[in-house]
Amino acid sequence: MKNLWYIIAFIFVCQTFAQQSDFSHIDFSKADSNALACKDEKLNKLPKLVYKLTSGLPTEVERFRAIYMWVCTNISNDYNLYLKNERKRNKFYNDSLKLNAWNTRFNKIIFHKLLEEKKTICTGYAYLVKKLSDLANIKCEIVHGYGRTSTTNIEKLKSPNHSWNAVELNGKWYLCDPTWASGFQNAETLEFTFQYNDGFFLSEPELFAVNHFLVENKWIFLEGNTNTFETFLESPIIYGKAYKYLLAHTAPKKMHHSITKHDKVTFEFVLQKPIEQKDISFLIDNGHHIKKTNPTNTLIEDLSLTIDYQFNSIGFYDVHLYFGDDLISTYTVKVKN
Repeated sequence: MKNLWYIIAFIFVCQTFAQQSDFSHIDFSKADSNALACKDEKLNKLPKLVYKLTSGLPTEVERFRAIYMWVCTNISNDYNLYLKNERKRNKFYNDSLKLNAWNTRFNKIIFHKLLEEKKTICTGYAYLVKKLSDLANIKCEIVHGYGRTSTTNIEKLKSPNHSWNAVELNGKWYLCDPTWASGFQNAETLEFTFQYNDGFFLSEPELFAVNHFLVENKWIFLEGNTNTFETFLESPIIYGKAYKYLLAHTAPKKMHHSITKHDKVTFEFVLQKPIEQKDISFLIDNGHHIKKTNPTNTLIEDLSLTIDYQFNSIGFYDVHLYFGDDLISTYTVKVKN
């Protein structure tokens, strides 16, 4: 299978960085209520929308939360539009004039769709979060880079394919991905379903870096890491549900593994909160049949989780890690004699 998702990290010299846990003392229910109350608002009067969203919210982070929540729960992800853009950009990759002409035309298409239909792709999501934040006097920027999901074809990943946001709150910068937070597409019909994922709001930088690769160094939030784009492409698939449970994915660093019969693979994570050992399982597919099985060994110490799985038969396996019913990550393992 094609691989996907993982980590990069970089240096952000002059700023501090943080995550949602910085605001664990904040109750976002009022902000979320404001967003819900504005559900039918249109995009032709943005200052009015911002006033309604932020009214009565005493802190900057609550005001940003209301803006972010409204965007994530009211703007649909138009995956057909994304695929059209991807095809055109690949077609014109070696023709800069045609590529620039397409980009100019496509920007008009994006914002027409956003304004008239409340549909867009990542660029539109990031633009709208920034625009509404600017109107609320909240410093927010658009960040461009590479994003990897389970459907990304890394062989065609020639140029940046994703955009998200960095927001400054109380003097610290935070990462958000409103596109991936908003919901998901049906793999067959491409129909979009709203399903808000709070893990992409003020995300942990280390986990966020698993499936986001930055183009501009100034928006790189992990210090002292020298991982390359090639490392990013070699990394495991990490799914959106992982953001419910994890602060970091520590090991293994790569998607594909080649081991000897009776060897084991070790998986290491940092958890947001403790989980029950009985909720941890693997779904292992050898191409002929799929079996659900438990780890060979599990060690939970505070918020550190270490899992071992021993492979006792030769073959090629897709290995899917689950917490309860939630798919967390995927790897491949080739087992030889």
